[in-house]
Amino acid sequence: MADPPVQIAVLERVSPRRAVAVVLGVSVLALGALLFVIYGHGPLTSAPPWVGHLAAVNAGLNGLSAAFLVLAWRAIRRRALAEHARFMLCALGASSLFLVSYIIYHAVHGETRFLGQGAIRPVYFLVLVSHIVLSAVTLPLVFSSFFFSLSGRFRSHKKVARVTLPLWLYVSVTGVLIFAMLRAFSGAAAGAAP
Repeated sequence: MADPPVQIAVLERVSPRRAVAVVLGVSVLALGALLFVIYGHGPLTSAPPWVGHLAAVNAGLNGLSAAFLVLAWRAIRRRALAEHARFMLCALGASSLFLVSYIIYHAVHGETRFLGQGAIRPVYFLVLVSHIVLSAVTLPLVFSSFFFSLSGRFRSHKKVARVTLPLWLYVSVTGVLIFAMLRAFSGAAAGAAP
């Protein structure tokens, strides 16, 4: 027997049109703030020593998010709805903590340069660009997917989630890959972070 679906009753009264407008507005604001933090100023002149560790923390949170997404996918395939919901909330939590840590890292540390040369350079930038573009696309999809689920609109949730899951998983995995490539080709002392 399947678990009962997890819903928040107050969200049932919010129209999908209004929800999409809010999701897009929040997504644009979040992405704009993120771009400003990363590219709008240089690094601080003196960063606390713990900031250098945030790069590894970010990669770990991306990896954790990917693991929770796979567990959530497996749970929904078994029709274990409550377990699926818990794993999805954990994935959202890990991704949210990643975003906070990422903003702090880039606000204090600034931009990280890739120092690798040769054939690895275009590979790195292909992964990086796809990661950045798909991150921007994934953010509103994640919000929409959660809205549809928590408002009890499961048919819409299923349609959006089929697109959201592979994109979110790709973004999480490539976040770890970018960190690994920066560390391997730019040196551990560079404070690499995606």
